[in-house]
Amino acid sequence: MHAFTFLAAAAAPAQKIGQHAPSTPGIGGALFGLLLVLGLILGLAWLLKRMPGAGLGIRPSEQLRVVSMLSVGAKERVMVIEVGKEQLLIGVTAGGITALHTLPEPLVVAPAPALPNFAELLAKRLRKES
Repeated sequence: MHAFTFLAAAAAPAQKIGQHAPSTPGIGGALFGLLLVLGLILGLAWLLKRMPGAGLGIRPSEQLRVVSMLSVGAKERVMVIEVGKEQLLIGVTAGGITALHTLPEPLVVAPAPALPNFAELLAKRLRKES
């Protein structure tokens, strides 16, 4: 009887493996998914821009700026900052920030030296090496 059952099972048509698995999405489905993700990214960027405090201190302030900075150690700096019309000398360490002195007269800020033109420097360097 067991042999008959085995032969009947072997004679039955074989089922396709994976016939119940979902088919892969076509190009339309992939394009729809891509547009959905891009729309989500743009929507979240728009929402983040509109939320208060979203800049997280990235935008420069007109009332507070660093006038000068000097590194005095691996993680220690002495800085002159301008708050409104007043300039303060502060010490910045890994442990915190300390006000050292209020300057009676503001420091004169020297203009930044003009940076050389990169294209000219590159051409000069290439001429020198060849």
